[in-house]
Amino acid sequence: MHKYYSCIRGNKNYPKIRTLTNEEIALKWFDSFNTKNLEALLSLYADDARHFSPKLKIRQPETEGWIKGKTELRNWWADAFKRLPSLHYQVNTLTANSDRIFMEYLREVEGEPSMMVAEVLEISNSKIQSSRVYHA
Repeated sequence: MHKYYSCIRGNKNYPKIRTLTNEEIALKWFDSFNTKNLEALLSLYADDARHFSPKLKIRQPETEGWIKGKTELRNWWADAFKRLPSLHYQVNTLTANSDRIFMEYLREVEGEPSMMVAEVLEISNSKIQSSRVYHA
């Protein structure tokens, strides 16, 4: 019998793949943003994930604030990292349950006033399916 087949059939000799907890996803999300690691950030999202931000409404009004899929997410965040090299998020509050993460953080960019931000991440199968940003 092939090793992979026996593993998926429940053979206890092979370790199970551990999934990230929602709190771990949130902490990796902050680390990815603060280190500008676009690939690590995108790896946390489902392929067809949706993202809403008031900043999208301003910079790309045709989106009505929504983008979908990793290509659009990549383009949005690559542009943000390029335009805002000093962008940094400081965690204030983090609350996670089985399918949702609520994050409150301070958005800091050199030359701009700091801004309190709230963001909700909807999680399924250990991937972010949807994220919504709210500015104070």
